[in-house]
Amino acid sequence: MKVLVINPGSTSTKVAIYENERCIFLETYEHSPEELAKCETLMDQEPLRRKCILSALEKAGFKIEDFDAIAARGGILPPLESGTYVVDERMVNYLKHQSPVQHVSNLACVIAHELANGKIPVYTTDPVSVDEMVPEARLSGIPEIERKSLSHALNIRIVCRKVATEIGKTFEEMNAVVAHLGGGISVAAVQKGKIIDVNNANDEGPFSPERTGELPVGDVVRMCFSGKYTKDEMKKKFVGRGGLVAYLGTNDLRKALAMAKKDRNASLVVRAMAYQIAKEIGGMCAVLKGRVDAIILTGGMAHSNDFVEMIKEHVYKFAPIFVLPGEFEMEALALGALRVLRGEEKAKIWGGPNG
Repeated sequence: MKVLVINPGSTSTKVAIYENERCIFLETYEHSPEELAKCETLMDQEPLRRKCILSALEKAGFKIEDFDAIAARGGILPPLESGTYVVDERMVNYLKHQSPVQHVSNLACVIAHELANGKIPVYTTDPVSVDEMVPEARLSGIPEIERKSLSHALNIRIVCRKVATEIGKTFEEMNAVVAHLGGGISVAAVQKGKIIDVNNANDEGPFSPERTGELPVGDVVRMCFSGKYTKDEMKKKFVGRGGLVAYLGTNDLRKALAMAKKDRNASLVVRAMAYQIAKEIGGMCAVLKGRVDAIILTGGMAHSNDFVEMIKEHVYKFAPIFVLPGEFEMEALALGALRVLRGEEKAKIWGGPNG
């Protein structure tokens, strides 16, 4: 079986072709800021991204009709269960016109649905808005604000599947704490195949290369009403200019680690980020009542052995630690579609904004 995989990023478009579990073609197109600036809205990028995908198919020597399915990255949908969903007109319409966040991932299903043109099925697996949190996890401490489940669910769930196989369990049997360490950091408690609690990488948890994570709320309120900052300036402080960028002027962990070897303050900042990640992992171990089969470190920062060791020294007694650096999103999308095509899993139908 052949599956075409589409995954647009903020400045790139990734295209892959899978023949069963094997990736036989992978291409990444980079988009310059000048190129993207010509597009007034997010959806205006659709022709540009579609052209890249068609170029990739021509390069690989395939046509749309050669595929059994297209697997597209999930956009910002309302909260929904994990799994693989049919991409239909209702979902496409929501992503184009109703999604509350204009995120680049919204483009994937829209483009895939158009390319398929009804000839082959289109699926999306484990979108960002997967929400299977337990009721206790939703309360924030103020009734007007509910904690939200927005995470790197696609990568979190596939690394759990990989580690479950390694330890001789099924995904649905395993309890794990997964730390996705990227530009944003998601630390999740995964119980029997469900993400029952996770920090929102934009608002909560550890500080990251570009984000502040959780903050002392009283001080935030004072800053917001000080008159020194606009709403947009404050938002940029939290997401984009927080974390390592705010302290060290870089969002690159490799540069931060190099600075840490020569500068005491840089060393403190890097160690503090590892400390906060470890603290969040410990909290999720408590969510699972200490019954943890594995702690999994994944994402781009997991490539750094030095940084991984800083985290390990705090949590190594809690559970066996597995390091799966990078992200496996393309593979996860392909495998989600394959499970449906083979009848191993039934595709879900999204019920719209209210169900």
